[in-house]
Amino acid sequence: MPASYPSWPVCRDRFMIQSRFTRILLKVSGESLRGSNTSGIHPPALNAIASDIKSAHQQGVQIAIVIGGGNIFRGTQSPGFPIHRATADYMGMMATIINALALNDSLKSLGSSTMVMSALEVRNVVGPFNRERALGHLEEGGIVIFAGGTGNPYVTTDTAATLRAIEIEAQAILKGTQVNGVYDRDPAKEKTSRLFARISYEQVLKEKLGVMDLTSISLAMEYDVPIIVFNIGKRGNIARICAGEKVGTLIAGEGDER
Repeated sequence: MPASYPSWPVCRDRFMIQSRFTRILLKVSGESLRGSNTSGIHPPALNAIASDIKSAHQQGVQIAIVIGGGNIFRGTQSPGFPIHRATADYMGMMATIINALALNDSLKSLGSSTMVMSALEVRNVVGPFNRERALGHLEEGGIVIFAGGTGNPYVTTDTAATLRAIEIEAQAILKGTQVNGVYDRDPAKEKTSRLFARISYEQVLKEKLGVMDLTSISLAMEYDVPIIVFNIGKRGNIARICAGEKVGTLIAGEGDER
């Protein structure tokens, strides 16, 4: 898949608009749902993200979502607890299901047709992951939320996002963060840090920039799936990216640009 894309015409109601992507995988971190709180789900933050997803979906873009659980618990927190890392990872997977249910109902309240699927089976709560059902729901105009990571410990939701993007043949992964993209240095610590407009998979891996875990970057590179890292806290960014605007940092197969 090339790093630059043409615009495809998408028909919505009686209007024709130009949309850069027709199918995306959106990675939403659990931290983005906590808003100004230190943990948990902050309703205004949840509803703002749901509204932005709805706006992008109204462009005619098929949207699948992988959601994290870091606002509740993540496996890497286990060193501070008398909990085995594998157990902690399962706890983190259940946290993603909680977040998925919250986002699902927020989207439904806006009139979206949604479906939650979990790789970690909890059949009385949500259905299991099924690729064909997910694709069918996307093609019928619905939004799919993937929870439970990959269902396996020691695997991050970043890797789950890349895996699901490949499985549903998404044209790009949109990685929502709390900063404007990928920087050469930590912008919270270095005031002179510079934002990349574009950077290669190889450079992210070589410099261990930490925007996503290395396994997910390697998998995206192998299957040539571009990643756009952007600030999910800025309203309208999801729709802007789907419409073809240059927002955040593009991670792809060639060069870099600052």
